[in-house]
Amino acid sequence: MGEGHSHASMESAGGRHRRPLAIAFALTASYMVVEFIVGFSVNSLALISDAAHMGTDVIGLGLALAAVTLAARKTSTQRTYGLYRLEVLAALANGVLLFGVAGFVLFEAIRRFGDPPTVPGMPLLITAVIGLAINLVSFRLLMSGSKESLNVRGAYLEVLGDLIGSVGVIVAAIILATTGWPYADPIIGVGIGLFILPRTWKLTRQALRILLEAAPEGVDVERITADVAAIPGVEAVHDLHIWTITSGMDSASGHVVVAKGADYESVLTEVQAVLRDRHNIAHATIQCEPVAFGETRGPI
Repeated sequence: MGEGHSHASMESAGGRHRRPLAIAFALTASYMVVEFIVGFSVNSLALISDAAHMGTDVIGLGLALAAVTLAARKTSTQRTYGLYRLEVLAALANGVLLFGVAGFVLFEAIRRFGDPPTVPGMPLLITAVIGLAINLVSFRLLMSGSKESLNVRGAYLEVLGDLIGSVGVIVAAIILATTGWPYADPIIGVGIGLFILPRTWKLTRQALRILLEAAPEGVDVERITADVAAIPGVEAVHDLHIWTITSGMDSASGHVVVAKGADYESVLTEVQAVLRDRHNIAHATIQCEPVAFGETRGPI
């Protein structure tokens, strides 16, 4: 059986991600309340939508923080893979929440085009500038972790979307303060909603691929099968499965038919080396079988 990512390494990764997630969660939750209060008091859809997006950030960051904390717990006899899939479930929940927010913003913006309310520019501008600063801090905190964890990447994308949303609110506030044009607010609201959608779809699709145990994106299963079959001493390859357990933890299992006279240990070592070095799959469970084994059991 192949060597894989150890629980200790995943646990240390969880520790690295937990602190920035906790800080980003606290900052975002605090300012979300401020944005909601100001947004409803001045009747600004752009600011309300940005606050609602911040609300999904708060939920998403909370889910991500909980998932990282729980995934670091020791495995049990009933959960042999631990709780690693929690981060994928959290990422999927983030995606669903973001779809909901985008839908609300788009619906409300379209409704307001018929009768745009009067929105004062300066309170909007001050609130949005502070919100932008909060988002920049959270964005910086989550940047490195987003490259290692799908869960943290989901939170990172939410903060990125909210950061852009804050810029949009600032633009709307400047237009309102200088020209008083009432359509600036709902137009920016639509822009924020549309900005959320493609990133949300990408995150949701990635989480669903993992939950459906599809081969990781960019992994060519046929090519891997051919590379393993080309190893000296390998007669055939069958029942090869490749899937992702959690971010950065791809796994494989398969059966290798060993040619007569070939050394089982050498073949197994070479198969693991091909999977690890050529295809970046370090956690592999390979069963070696003699040619006669297949002949005895017949076709499957």
